[in-house]
Amino acid sequence: MSKPVIQVNDVSMMFNLSREKVMGIKEYVVKALQRKLFYDEFWSLKNINFEVNEGEIVGIIGLNGSGKSTLLKIICNVFKPTKGYVTVRGEISPLLELGAGFDLEFSAKENVYFNGALFGRSPKYMEAIYDEIMDFAELWEFENVPVKNFSSGMQARLGFAVATCVKPDVLILDEVLGVGDFKFQEKCRKRVQDLLSSGATVLLVSHAPAEVEKMCNRAVYLRKGEMVCVGDVSDVCRVYREMEG
Repeated sequence: MSKPVIQVNDVSMMFNLSREKVMGIKEYVVKALQRKLFYDEFWSLKNINFEVNEGEIVGIIGLNGSGKSTLLKIICNVFKPTKGYVTVRGEISPLLELGAGFDLEFSAKENVYFNGALFGRSPKYMEAIYDEIMDFAELWEFENVPVKNFSSGMQARLGFAVATCVKPDVLILDEVLGVGDFKFQEKCRKRVQDLLSSGATVLLVSHAPAEVEKMCNRAVYLRKGEMVCVGDVSDVCRVYREMEG
């Protein structure tokens, strides 16, 4: 029986939102000293519970503002939840945002090694898989070009190649499989399936039910920070379509 690799236990996340716009640090300090800073509580997530098993690909679906990205950042230990906790067994390779982890002034080659360091990989390890990364990204002719000159599709190709070639235990993808041309999207889907076959676990986040149904067996549906349902991907996506129109 597969073991849970990700366990999300009663997770809630609260942010303090300022009631009025503060222009600059000077105004912030003055208002703070005068005790004129007022905040409203905003719960981005409320009591989220689910598990992801070893070798499984689970989709998290919801509209923008549903709490998907906040949840991913909690799972990746970027945010600490206000309530509850998350347990992750294994090493995570997150691809949370397009270009996240890149230094835009660095070349593609420099960013491969830079990202490798962020993933805890040595220069020697990255050197051994460098050709595989550049072959997958199809960016050899741009390897010495600063990433700031890359298109969004080129950045996506490089980021996805690095995140998957380091062979993570857990791969987290946030709205990235829809970036790039159709040929590269299919290449990415095949790479995800190869990782699953090798025993990796994948968490795929999307607002598109067709993408989740195509890739996943189970899904979690978030709406306005609350978990509507979790279970078979077809059932979850049906509920999503009914509620979101």
